[in-house]
Amino acid sequence: MTQTIAMTAGRPTPLGATFDGAGVNFAVFSQHAERAVLCLFDERNRETRVDLPEREGHVWHGHVEGLRPGQKYGFRMHGPYRPHEGHRFNARKLLIDPYAKRLTGRPAAHDALMGYRVGHHDADLSFDRRDSAQHMPKSVVVDPSFAWGDDRALHRPLSETVIYEAHVKGLTAGRTDIGHRGSYLAMASEPVLDHLTRLGVTAIELLPVHAFADDRFLTDRKLTNFWGYMSYGFFAPEPRYMQAGDIAEFQQMVARFHKAGIEVILDVVYNHTAEGNELGPTLSFRGLDNASYYRLAEDRRFYVNDAGTGNVLNLDSPFTLRLVMDSLRYWVEVMHVDGFRFDLASVLGRTRGVFDRDAPLFRAIRQDPVLNRVKLIAEPWDIGPGGYQLGAYPAPFAEWNDRYRDQIRGFWRGDQGLIGKLAKRVAGSAARFDHDGRPATSSVNFVAAHDGFTLMDTVSFNDKHNEANGEENRDGHNHNLSDNMGAEGPTDDPAITAARDRRRRNLIATLMLSQGTPMLLAGDELGNSQGGNNNAYAQDNPTGWVDWDGADPAFLDFVRRVIAFRRAHPILRQKRFLHSQPREQDGLPDLFWRRADGAPMTPDDWNDPDRRLLAAEMRMASGTPAYAALPGAVFLVFNNGPEAQVRLPDAPDGRWRRRLDSARDDDPDLPAQDLEPIAADSVAAFVLTTPSVS
Repeated sequence: MTQTIAMTAGRPTPLGATFDGAGVNFAVFSQHAERAVLCLFDERNRETRVDLPEREGHVWHGHVEGLRPGQKYGFRMHGPYRPHEGHRFNARKLLIDPYAKRLTGRPAAHDALMGYRVGHHDADLSFDRRDSAQHMPKSVVVDPSFAWGDDRALHRPLSETVIYEAHVKGLTAGRTDIGHRGSYLAMASEPVLDHLTRLGVTAIELLPVHAFADDRFLTDRKLTNFWGYMSYGFFAPEPRYMQAGDIAEFQQMVARFHKAGIEVILDVVYNHTAEGNELGPTLSFRGLDNASYYRLAEDRRFYVNDAGTGNVLNLDSPFTLRLVMDSLRYWVEVMHVDGFRFDLASVLGRTRGVFDRDAPLFRAIRQDPVLNRVKLIAEPWDIGPGGYQLGAYPAPFAEWNDRYRDQIRGFWRGDQGLIGKLAKRVAGSAARFDHDGRPATSSVNFVAAHDGFTLMDTVSFNDKHNEANGEENRDGHNHNLSDNMGAEGPTDDPAITAARDRRRRNLIATLMLSQGTPMLLAGDELGNSQGGNNNAYAQDNPTGWVDWDGADPAFLDFVRRVIAFRRAHPILRQKRFLHSQPREQDGLPDLFWRRADGAPMTPDDWNDPDRRLLAAEMRMASGTPAYAALPGAVFLVFNNGPEAQVRLPDAPDGRWRRRLDSARDDDPDLPAQDLEPIAADSVAAFVLTTPSVS
């Protein structure tokens, strides 16, 4: 670069690079650095370095006149390299701005990214003097303004929400009828939007779209990090999903989803970063201020590893907490997303290493006027001590309920003694979530997610088949609660195929008939398989992509119908928990568990390990202000045994009609008798109609 750099003091806020019309203000946090250098790159990637001239508190800052959006930049930080004290400054390493809104690409797999000399006998205590700039993406100054028009947040309540978990590339790469496959633009294409709206989902939950890096051990195997749980840029959309490198592509995607009535939820990874442990690369945080950004062990050379990925962010540090809060607000205010699913959220709730449901981040989010009105979903565990915290999060957080997945799978597989667990899960897992005024929608129910078997693989494989991941099938869960129904993998046997189809319908029907917030894994409605790979995190290929060409139209139609049935009946998606309490308006209980003969379940029935049928009579919850005078009820039958005759409850003021049946290929609307046949291995739903409700 030959231009003269006109640097003035600038401002310490906001952090990052901010275009103000006259130039760009740069501000970066580092408590322990001795000198902060701004690196500017021209169109040929020639570098000009200039010191940031001012420091206020722990923020280094300066303003460069004449710079405009599109300017590429990075930082180099000077300071001590003393790993045993937690300091790993190395000015030879170009660093990404933690507040960068756009990146030019992704880090290369090269030893120059390491702050130490790879292969040295002192390992990370050694010091590497190679320059990393040519192997690093550059931060880019952006003007994030976008012509949103009349776009507004939808603010759909969880009681009306059906979540669809999807991967940007995985959902779109296999479709031949759309352009820009594998991108944000492809996600918002008409064929994808049409599929989702016809399916009936109301929110799409995207696997990580924050800029992420490929693990070195994967690139050595010629694999990539497909899922993206290795973030290092909490403001920048992942460049590999862009066509022209413009963040407006992401904004356009959000706007089109909103126009279709679909909210956008981001799966965010604030618990750890792509820099890994002491042997990982120096990309940003480690080189900016390792001792501030990360939780370090007693010997500060090493990292606390409650996430199982090598490091965890130190949210006890005010500036790390500020980074996360600023990132969340940016994605809501500037990118218009509607909520977040927090990966390994128990890490985020640790204060001095111990989980605290009133931890600083949770408190900050709950009082924040921007964030406390968006959807917040916790993955309520990590691998650290006391990390499993299902049900412990404060409102307004909802939580992924893995107990739901496991116990519903177990019931339909035929495991003994799960009638009581089935009842608890169908009723919204009140024992876990009914405290501190939390709603029944707090439980995010699912039978399959990105991590584990797809729905089709759950009924097609007894064992995982992860050999393609290059870890000799050691990775991934072994406890899948799956059942191949008589053959491992694909089969032409019509009896096995029919049994698998019925099992899938039962699992989806149970999911959509349960209290809570349902989540569907992308592709499950199509019959998508990953060939038995239950950990396809490195499979950026047809294994990890949704197979549209092999779609099962009959099953897709069933999923559409059961979602529509849920939407049509508020009784199935209540905010209040059902506790079998009499209702003021009619004295009837809001929930009544019955045997096949119509009698109430007894303690002996609940403890019978061989019981395979359970029926539930449901009404609007006692004390519900909305729908308080709503007549009618639903009667649900879950039968994992042989065909049975089930006695329906008395209906003196109406009549029961069979409206859903997983044993049928059509959508029934049949008057019911006092005794109704329930097919073996099936779910049936009846609706009580009255003169005022047809």
